[in-house]
Parts: sequence; structure tokens; C-alpha cells
Amino acid sequence: VGEGVTAWTAGRRVVLHAGEVRDGVTYTRGVDYDGGWAEYALCAADALTLLPDAIPFDQGAIIPDAVSTPWGAITETAAVRPAEAVGVWGVGGLGVHAVQLLRAVGACPVVAVDPSPVARERALAAGADLALDSADPGLREAVGAVTGGAGLAAAFDFAGVPAVREQAVSVLAPKGRLVLVGLTDKPLTVTDGTRFSYLQQRILGHYGSDMPVALPQLLRLIQGGRLDFSGSISGVLPLAEAAEAVARLEKKEGNPIRLVLRP
Repeated sequence: VGEGVTAWTAGRRVVLHAGEVRDGVTYTRGVDYDGGWAEYALCAADALTLLPDAIPFDQGAIIPDAVSTPWGAITETAAVRPAEAVGVWGVGGLGVHAVQLLRAVGACPVVAVDPSPVARERALAAGADLALDSADPGLREAVGAVTGGAGLAAAFDFAGVPAVREQAVSVLAPKGRLVLVGLTDKPLTVTDGTRFSYLQQRILGHYGSDMPVALPQLLRLIQGGRLDFSGSISGVLPLAEAAEAVARLEKKEGNPIRLVLRP
């Protein structure tokens, strides 16, 4: 520990936050400053959260931000309430966690949308009530049937694809909100602006999570047996094989959710 640090002692089990706030600006670890894929990482004393002994390091490693980002999108940005109908577009490494978290907070039904059959099966295993192919011409009718014709109160775009956003808006309920979690540099458009305004729908941007709040909440839920992300660890590789891990993710070799690098 550094000079003047009193809250921590050497040997404590901790989770490093995915970023730090400096003078009101958020800096992302491994992107805006060093701290990813290394044997050692420097961290501010207020950017750590204690990891309970009962939670393995590999699960702790993915909480920020593969779990905390969808958690923040669900609980803070969208403020999903129990029994609300919701949809998740893109059931990859974040989207599959969103399905699990939405079920945990009582959303119903939870509809997952993904072009990959494997991803759809994964979504159902994570707790989705319905998994649809985004190319299915009957998607709108299927969403209408499962929601009693009301549409979705909230839809989450984890893909960052313009076509996904258009499709999600088309099945939103009046006053429904579309939450943009997947990042893209493509323009954001609403084809039928009059309909969007008439139905008083909303588009909400989301980025990351409030780590000091989200991490303790999630770790408490895991420790209490409410959540289990052990199935998200698709493999553990030594740090020296980081390039192989990236290749496996890029090629979707074995359809991994998360690969962990162990120093």
C-alpha cells in the first residue's frame, strides 16, 4: 500500500474497479491508463472493493464491468421495476448477464433477441422467458403475444447496432425506454419521430456503473446465493497466452462468455 493509505493492508482480497474518477472525469482502467493484462496494477485507495472469501477470484474479476455495467443499466438508467416486460438485444458477454440480472430483479417477461442460436440457448438457460432471432419476420407479433399486446417497458441494446435500435423501438410500449449499452460511432436515428413522440418513448444512454455502489450490491447478492456467475467463466489462461485468449474470443471458439487471464 502507498504512503498515507490506512484503509487497506497488504494481503487483502480485493476487486479493482474498472475505472477511477479524477476531478469529476471518469478514466477507464486499461483504456485511459495502464492496469489491464499485467502482473501488477496500480490503483487508487478509493477504487477498491473487498472481495469476500467465499467468492473465487475468477468470478470477482468479471464483476467489473461485465456484470456491473448491465446492473447499472437495469437498476439505475432504466430503473426496471418488478413485473415489467423487458427485452435484451445481443446476448453476449454482457447481455447474458443482463438476462440473469433482469430475472433477479423481477422483470417479467424477459425477452432475449440474438441472431445466434447458441446465444439464444444461453439466454434461455440464464432465465429468459423467450429467445428470438432478430431476423425472424414474426418478432413483433411474438413480443406482442408474450406481453399481452402491450409491448416492452424497457429494451436494452447490448449490440451497438443501428438496426437493433430500430427494431427495439418498434416493440416498445407507450412511455417505454430504450437503453443504449453497446457502444458505436454510428448515427442514432428514429425512423418515425412522430410516433415516438406521440407514445412518449425515451432513449437513454448508459456507460459503466457507479462502482462504489454496484460492486458491494452484486458481491452481496453473489455471497447470499442470489446470483451465480461461475457459468460465465469459459476458461482460465495464463497471462502469457493473452493473444490466444483474444483470438478465441474473436473467432468465438467454443462460444466463450468470459475468459480470465491469470498472472
